[in-house]
Amino acid sequence: MIVRTLEECQNSERRVDSENWSSVRMLLKDDQMGFSFHITTIYANTETPIHYQNHLESVYCMSGNGEVETLSDGKVYKIEAGTLYILDKHDNHLLRGGSEDMKMACVFNPPLNGKEVHDENGVYPLAAEAVT
Repeated sequence: MIVRTLEECQNSERRVDSENWSSVRMLLKDDQMGFSFHITTIYANTETPIHYQNHLESVYCMSGNGEVETLSDGKVYKIEAGTLYILDKHDNHLLRGGSEDMKMACVFNPPLNGKEVHDENGVYPLAAEAVT
């Protein structure tokens, strides 16, 4: 059995920060569960281009507000507490933080190693240095 707390993970190398977001990677590839699980904060009034070409992601908004725009069709989806969105087709999208930070629970398949950040195209690479 694996037991971790959010506090312990955010005070370790499992926390990855960027200009627009902070991600606490609670479950990673080396845990051998077949997916990774993260608690991510999307900062208010930000816009992040994302295109997970190598991963599928499900995102549940626990608090805050914002929106997701799919670039293939220009559709904009309102995100607020209780909303789940699923990037089941490697959707190229813009994630926008609204008037307050969004706290999100995220699941990735295949699992992340722990150090991934978006490249210039909004992609996470398949291989990255694992967190120890």
